[in-house]
Formats: sequence, structure tokens, C-alpha cells
Amino acid sequence: MGIVHPFLWYSDTALEAAEFYVSVFPNSRIVNVVQAPADMPDVKKGDPFVVEFELDGQRVEAISAGPSLKLNAAFSFVVDCEDQAEIDRYWDALLADGGKEVACGWLEDRFGLSWQIVPRKLQELTLSKDADPEGAARATAAMLQMVKLDIAQLEAAYRGE
Repeated sequence: MGIVHPFLWYSDTALEAAEFYVSVFPNSRIVNVVQAPADMPDVKKGDPFVVEFELDGQRVEAISAGPSLKLNAAFSFVVDCEDQAEIDRYWDALLADGGKEVACGWLEDRFGLSWQIVPRKLQELTLSKDADPEGAARATAAMLQMVKLDIAQLEAAYRGE
């Protein structure tokens, strides 16, 4: 049986990005780095080429293969956070050194990879079959006004406060 995992394309920073990600998330590590062979377009022989790493136990591969492809927000990693402190920690870490805030819990890190930093509570408030539909609509409307998500504000909106 095959194993499904993400494969990320970077112009020339796959190893640097992987090292950054494994420093941010627990249960993460670099597994293997393959050096570029000769005669690769846009890649110097011997440079880090393909990087295999685990991100919170999830296998990920990345390649430094020149500028012909670019990361975009059509692909993102979702970080389900237990509490506001965890949201704040991942938000700040992933924005460090040049990341960009986007909207509704989304950000783009300095390498161009998109992330959704969301509280687990959001699904309970908005998507659960047990959620009050009016409360869910208020929580969703509040979320749409936020950049970094705030659990207390989402809960207050759900309650109609």
C-alpha cells in the first residue's frame, strides 16, 4: 500500500525551511538530505536537493529545484491548537523573520508556505452537528473579521455577547 505525504517545492531553501519547521513543532526531525547530482537545471551539484523530514510525525518531502514552481495558498498545513497559548506560540514562531499575516487564522511563513493556525474549539463552535446554528453563524462571522484567531472572542460571539 502506498503512503500519501506532501511534497513541497522551494527554489533553493528546502533544507533551511525543513530545519525551521522541525525546530517549531515537537515530534519532528530531518530524516534524510539528498545532495543534488550533476546536470540538474537551476541546482548546483552537491547542494541540498531533496529533504525528507517528519513534521509532528507526518512524513514530508521538500525539494530545492529552482524558481520554476512556487508555493501558494492552494496548499496549507493546518495546526489544530488546544488553547490560545498554543495559537500564540505557533503564530509567532511561523511569522518570525519575514512571515506575513493573512486572515482568518492563515499566515504565510518566510519561505512562502501557508499555514492555518486554528483552535480545535472552532470546529466545535461552527461545524459540530450539536452546534447552535445561530451561534455558529455568529462565531463564523467573528472569525471572518480576525487575522489571528482568538478563542475567547469566538466563544463570546457564539454566545451572542
